[in-house]
Amino acid sequence: MKNFINISDLSKNELRAIIDGAKKRKSERGKKPNSQPDSDQPIQGKTMIMFFAKPSTRTRISFDLAVKQLGGSSIILNEDEIHYGKGDETIKDTAKVLSQYADILMIRTNSHKDIDEFKKYLEIPIINGLTDLSHPCQIMADILTFEESKGDIEGKTIAWLGDGNNVANSFIEAATKFKFELRIACPKKYQPNKKIMATAKKNNCKLLITEDPYKAAKDADCVMTDKWISMSDKGDKKKKKKILKKYQVNKKIMKVAKSDAIFMHCLPASREEEVTSEVMDGKQSVVWLQAFNRIHAQKSIIEWCIK
Repeated sequence: MKNFINISDLSKNELRAIIDGAKKRKSERGKKPNSQPDSDQPIQGKTMIMFFAKPSTRTRISFDLAVKQLGGSSIILNEDEIHYGKGDETIKDTAKVLSQYADILMIRTNSHKDIDEFKKYLEIPIINGLTDLSHPCQIMADILTFEESKGDIEGKTIAWLGDGNNVANSFIEAATKFKFELRIACPKKYQPNKKIMATAKKNNCKLLITEDPYKAAKDADCVMTDKWISMSDKGDKKKKKKILKKYQVNKKIMKVAKSDAIFMHCLPASREEEVTSEVMDGKQSVVWLQAFNRIHAQKSIIEWCIK
């Protein structure tokens, strides 16, 4: 059984097959309406259960459309609609029940440990739709978007500015697998997960961690950022924003990158905080393609898990 939990769990060949599969399906699909299934409907008759313990726009809609385009159906559950999360049913018992109701499970939750626990008892594949540690589905859509815009990502340079959050963690794992250079500019207090950084360095990942945003962005092929305040943040938000202020992606930062560099943001964005509207809505921005590509990347992930 194949699960999609962390980028690091898959081989380079498996990850490349998912990206190439997404490109192929997107090309073959053409301009069909989003709700119309693909001609082959590879998961016809199969059901995905999607569980959301955290709010979502892109993950919820893109996964729902992805399942429909593959010919399957989906059941969407929120935290207040089931027993899991309230302490009155164990993960083990929930997993046993869900295994009988569906063919695949996607979870967007706070604790990465919960997904690891589900994996022990599920008899169906599980997809990580986001945890406090990682966001692998987003990264696959980002790589798809980059390659549509700039060609093969291998050997290219990606600059990440701001909070070293769950998306940054998954990008470090992706840099190791896809062989691109990743430069992360962030304050020491908000660096990515130490274990993930250490593993990347052991695997000869081209990874730079710096406090200088201009050093990270210099001659980069792509500049990226994310919200400074995540849904799970419980600390002093005003203080965090003040510390991260110098990592804003603006016109000055983009001028340091290559002249044809692209800007990406996984959304939602807090305009005029981590990114200016000038950059967000500018010619170098591919954020809307990036959001749309969530559908196609996730279609390929679902197909890989079920096949």
